[in-house]
Amino acid sequence: MASSCLESTLMVYYVYHSVKAFDAGGDAMKMPLYERLYNYVIGEITAGRLRPGDRVPSEKELAGQFDVSRITSRKALERLSQDGVIERMRGRGSFVSGNMDVTRLQGLAARPAAQTAGSPRRVAALLLPDLADSYGLRLVRSVDSYLRRQGYYLLLCRTGGQREEEERAIEASVEIGVDGLIVFPVHGEYYSERLLRLVLDHYPLVLVDRYLKGIPACSVFTDNRRAAEDLTSYLIDQGHMHIAFISPPAQGTSAIEDRIQGVTAALATRGLSFGPEDCLTDMYSTLPGAFTAENVAKDAETIRRFLEAHPQVTALVACEYNIALVLQHTLAGMGRRVPEDHAIVCFDSVEYPIGAPQFTHVRQDEERMGCQAVDLLMAQIAGQEVPLHTVIEHQLVEGGSTRVVRGVF
Repeated sequence: MASSCLESTLMVYYVYHSVKAFDAGGDAMKMPLYERLYNYVIGEITAGRLRPGDRVPSEKELAGQFDVSRITSRKALERLSQDGVIERMRGRGSFVSGNMDVTRLQGLAARPAAQTAGSPRRVAALLLPDLADSYGLRLVRSVDSYLRRQGYYLLLCRTGGQREEEERAIEASVEIGVDGLIVFPVHGEYYSERLLRLVLDHYPLVLVDRYLKGIPACSVFTDNRRAAEDLTSYLIDQGHMHIAFISPPAQGTSAIEDRIQGVTAALATRGLSFGPEDCLTDMYSTLPGAFTAENVAKDAETIRRFLEAHPQVTALVACEYNIALVLQHTLAGMGRRVPEDHAIVCFDSVEYPIGAPQFTHVRQDEERMGCQAVDLLMAQIAGQEVPLHTVIEHQLVEGGSTRVVRGVF
C-alpha cells in the first residue's frame, strides 16, 4: 500500500451520518464496561454510601474490584469528573463533589455516560499503515459501515508503516477516550510497546490482517499460508516447476512469513525444491510512503539481478499487488513477456468491473474482515469473551498473467 503518511496523528473519517440516526442506533448498544463503573459510583452516592467530600475508589481499586483494565476505570473516573460528580485532585485522589443533588444523579445514571452533557459520542479508532485501491480501502469502508450500524463514529489514522507513529496514534486514541481500537499492525520484527500494553490491560482491541506471534491479542486475518499454497499449486498445475517468492522484509511480519510457508508447502507436496535462495525478500518500494520512481528503480535492479541469477525460474509469487506491478515493469525492461515467458501471481488487486483482472491473485475478503473486526470489538466493549483468532476465507481469481505451459505433469 503506497501513500504519504498524514502529518496529524488522527483524523475523523466519514463523520457524515446525522446525530438523530446516531442516537437511535446508540440505544440498542450493550453497556460498555466503563459505563458500568460510572453507574456504580453514582449508585454508591445516591444510596448514601458515598457522601460529599468522601474519597472515591482509585483507578487501581476499581480495576481490581471489577476485574477490568486501569484504562477502563480511568475512563469512568474521567467521565464522572466531566459531569461534575467527582473532583479529581492531583496526588490525593478523587472525591465526591459537594454540589450534587439526587435528582441530577439519577438523571445521569438513567442514560449512558457517553451521552451525558459535554462528553463525546461513542467512538472507535482504526489504525493502519496506509490504504490503497488494491488493499485497505474496502476494509476501511467495511469497518466504517458496520460501526455506524452500532451507533459509533470512526476515527482513522494512517501510521505510514512507522512504529513510532503507531505508538503515538495509540496513545492519542486512548487519551481522547475512544471506546476501542482496531489496529492493522506495522511490518517489523519488534512489536509496539503500547500495543502490548493494551493487550495486557485487556483494552478492547482487535488486530486485522495479521496476528502477533506469542501475544494473546484478538485477531482477524486471512489464512495466508493456505492462500499462498493455493496460488503456488495453481502455478504448478499450469506446468511451472521453478517458482520464486518476492516480498518486502519478512522477519516479524506473520502475513509474509506464513505466505513463504505456504509456497514451500505446495512445492514440497509435489516433490519440488524450494529454499531461502528462491525468496527475494528485500523489496522496499512498496512499503508505505516509499512507492517513488527512485525506489522502484532500485527494486527493479534487484529483481533483474535475481532473475539473471535464477534463469530456471518461470513463475513469480508476489506478496502484494504493487510488487506484481514492479515485476511486470522489470520483465518488460528485460524484454520478457507476461505470461508467455514468466507467470506472475499476487495477493490482492484493484477492482476490475469489466474483463479479467491484470493478475491472477488471491482476493482477501476485506468486507468480511471489517465486519468481523467490528463484531469482536463490540463484544469486548460489552465485556464478553472473544476468540483469539478468526480466519476469513479467501478466493483465487484468475487473471491475464498466467497460462498453461508445456510439460504439465
